[in-house]
Amino acid sequence: MSTEKYILQYARLVVIAILLIGCYQILHPFIPAIVFAMVVCISTWPLYQQLRRLLRENTTLASLLMIVGMVLVVIIPSALLTFSLADNVAASIESVKGFIEQGPIEPPAWLINTPFFGEQLIQYWQGLMSGGKEVGTLLKGLLEPIKNFLLDLGNIIGKSLLQMVFAAFIGFFFYRDGEALIKMLHNAVAKLLNGSLGTDPLAQIHNTVTGVVYGIFGSALAQAIAAMIGFLIAGVSGSSAFLLGAATFFLSVIPMGPTLVWGGASIWFLYEGSYGWAVFMVLWGIFVISSIDNFVRPYLISKGSNMSFLLVVLGASGGIIAYGFIGIFIGPPILAIGITLVQLWTSQPASKVKIISADQP
Repeated sequence: MSTEKYILQYARLVVIAILLIGCYQILHPFIPAIVFAMVVCISTWPLYQQLRRLLRENTTLASLLMIVGMVLVVIIPSALLTFSLADNVAASIESVKGFIEQGPIEPPAWLINTPFFGEQLIQYWQGLMSGGKEVGTLLKGLLEPIKNFLLDLGNIIGKSLLQMVFAAFIGFFFYRDGEALIKMLHNAVAKLLNGSLGTDPLAQIHNTVTGVVYGIFGSALAQAIAAMIGFLIAGVSGSSAFLLGAATFFLSVIPMGPTLVWGGASIWFLYEGSYGWAVFMVLWGIFVISSIDNFVRPYLISKGSNMSFLLVVLGASGGIIAYGFIGIFIGPPILAIGITLVQLWTSQPASKVKIISADQP
């Protein structure tokens, strides 16, 4: 190859590199929205196809209706959660501070009437409260980090709302032009991998994303709804029940996360002397909320992915760190796709993997 051809080849590579860098810089702010729209469209594509058939192949109307559903199911609840945190957290923390400043907290009635151990428990309670101002100062010091964490969480969710709005806009075009995009991706993957994986990676990615989304967020949504119903039955106000249900949704990605919510509510009912509602919340949490996590989640994930719960937690946590609140939705699917591609690649015998020599033109 002559020197002129070498120079021309390197010049092409430089131009391509500059274009790729420019495209990345332009699209970088919207990457979370693009990935979120992709995850939503992939996981709901069968529903979109059914809706499109009902509308006599009107792709525009079907795409619009899917985006309306996305707004109602994801964006509006996230906005309500942001407003609820902003309105209720500060007032609740201040109420607790005022309660602490009233003086030593009297033991609850159920503690006094506890058989056999009631007297010992009362003595322990009084010893704990004998610290007076020191105990109050300690409790108020613990409340401040909780307040800051909840307010920061509200800010993170609020900032991610804009990404969700962009995702809804992008998702409309993904739905409407989805078949053409899939065909283009098939051609690109075929040229890039040249059949080295021995299977269709797009089909595997679709199954993986669908399994992870249905398993993680389907079960999380079911747990949140079940928890909210339980709180409403127990007499919790609508706004508080919604906030506790939303907390159940987000905490469902960590082990025993929902237990912190319904367990804390049970303790509160117990302290208030509502023994019946305390027992009800424990039974509802064990047999309704936790049963969804123990049976529904593994079944749904196993249908499309063998992703372990550890990787789910890492994906959600890393997604939040990398992309904010919206990362909880896109972190696990991205990690699942990467693991699936690695598994497909490593499962092929070395003889079947085509290696392009550096000497080839």
